[in-house]
Amino acid sequence: MLKKFPDNFLWGGATAANQYEGAYNVDGKGLATSDMLTAGTVDKVRRITPILESNEYYPSHEAVDFYHRYKEDIALFAEMGFKTFRFSIAWSRIYPNGTDTEPNEMGLQFYDRVIEELKKYDIEPLVTISHYEPPFACTEEFNAWESRRMIDCYVTYAKTVMERYKADVKYWITFNEINSLTRPVGAYLEAGMLVDDSGTFNNMEVDSTQLRYQALHHQFIASAKVVQLGKKINPDFKFGCMITYHCNYPYTCSPEDIFLAQQEDQMGNFYCSDVQVRGEYPSFAKRFWEENNVSLAIQDEDLDIIKKGTVDFYSMSYYQPTTVSAKNEGLETVYGNIVGGVKNPYLKASEWGWEIDPLGLRYSLNHIYSRYQIPMMVVENGIGARDEFVNKTVEDDYRIDYLEAHIEAMWQAIQDGVDLIAYTPWGCIDLVSASTGEMEKRYGFIYVDKDNDGQGTLDRFRKKSFFWYQDVIKHNGLSVK
Repeated sequence: MLKKFPDNFLWGGATAANQYEGAYNVDGKGLATSDMLTAGTVDKVRRITPILESNEYYPSHEAVDFYHRYKEDIALFAEMGFKTFRFSIAWSRIYPNGTDTEPNEMGLQFYDRVIEELKKYDIEPLVTISHYEPPFACTEEFNAWESRRMIDCYVTYAKTVMERYKADVKYWITFNEINSLTRPVGAYLEAGMLVDDSGTFNNMEVDSTQLRYQALHHQFIASAKVVQLGKKINPDFKFGCMITYHCNYPYTCSPEDIFLAQQEDQMGNFYCSDVQVRGEYPSFAKRFWEENNVSLAIQDEDLDIIKKGTVDFYSMSYYQPTTVSAKNEGLETVYGNIVGGVKNPYLKASEWGWEIDPLGLRYSLNHIYSRYQIPMMVVENGIGARDEFVNKTVEDDYRIDYLEAHIEAMWQAIQDGVDLIAYTPWGCIDLVSASTGEMEKRYGFIYVDKDNDGQGTLDRFRKKSFFWYQDVIKHNGLSVK
């Protein structure tokens, strides 16, 4: 028996320029915010350096060198059978300083070549316009998304790439994991903002709620403007929001825990997607602003722009759930992608402590679809692990088991009535971790010979999961054993 997915389902994989491309200063590219992040580990926090330090290692500078190996990698994706490939365009490769009057032609030519190679294999490009890599010059000049100036910079950049690829790209995501700005780590990671001069990357103690939510407002306007502009450039364009989604579980059945889980769901998940999908701030936003001393500078036309620039599809990353308790004294805590909570006694976890919950994906897809009723994509999902490279391969049955369980959950959600149209597992090829800068936290179907210190040949090797995923795509679903 085959658990078959809908015809024309978009199987593929996902990457981001700052974690994948390398060539950070090649062919006119400017510095991105990600280029100023030093290496870290699961125990050592990355630093933001205002200038590059000669004695520090910056993982994004070379990453895994897709810039020079794109043909080889795309051929491997095609061998797996990819129907789509999610990648981001490096903003500072197109506008090195963000404020430039003309784009960098050499940067555009690189993406010309990438898209041409994808077309050769009939792989649909799924382009993220901004994925954790604003130009650092904007941070230096006006603290990036703190300023409304960033809106025009973003629209100019997006217009350039949309006009360039209007005949080749159908699916666009305006901002990656935009709701990371509801968390302290999002200030620099998502919005390129320095809260202070400490160089702290993801320390919860360095934060400004006002700064983050004002930046979010600016991004909402920018996204809506680009959607409207894109529809004029090509009416067939489809735009999506992208949310790092966490299903929120109450630790107990106490009313306090259940209500706290609802509040986390509202502010962590739906605050952003309500604006981008429904075109207006949700009813619970006003109380949050008042209770957290957030005073948004909203100009007269802002809400009308947001209303007219809603997205066509909802895309999400899904890695782990979050369990919350109103009384968490003495409870063990865990941390995952962007958020943390208390340890769920019913779930196992990865080596990095990210809890594993396939049923939560089915739950989440149903929960989101019942709210919006628009097509959905799961554009990030996977398990980071220390792979053992032996005899030019990796026997990664743990990755196969993880992905198989989540694909099963997606199939069940489709049977439930969810309009799910794409699945692009994260890091389909090994790349640099955004949170820690590590290489040993691997997600890919393809092993890249590089270590945490930047040493290695960068040669590519197929893992066991490569052939398993190839079979899933070939049969458009899971074979029931």
